[in-house]
Amino acid sequence: MSDDRTLMSVICTSLSLIGFGFTVYQTFQKLHDAGTIANPNAPRNFGIILVLLGIVMLVVGMIHHVLFMLELRRTRAGMKRQGLVHADSRFPVSITFMVSLGLLLLGFAAIANMVFKAAVFG
Repeated sequence: MSDDRTLMSVICTSLSLIGFGFTVYQTFQKLHDAGTIANPNAPRNFGIILVLLGIVMLVVGMIHHVLFMLELRRTRAGMKRQGLVHADSRFPVSITFMVSLGLLLLGFAAIANMVFKAAVFG
């Protein structure tokens, strides 16, 4: 349960980074398209870096979560072998992990939109 809260904190921070990076990119791209600014490369690069940082943070948090859950399963199996735990209980895949997968896909879509100008979001 505590690891789910940790993953939720990672999701919150990653979502903030991805959302802010994409907003910075879109704002300066619209200003460039309107002719207000001549060179939007620095804000574009800053936005891309923020989105990449959010994605990397999310991936590290997801890896930590998976490793923690695997260790919990191993510990429970060892306790069962020793007779300390009698019930057979599975640790289901957490909903928080599923949400983090969705956010990871959203982050990749944002990067594709920013780097390759792919119209992922319309």
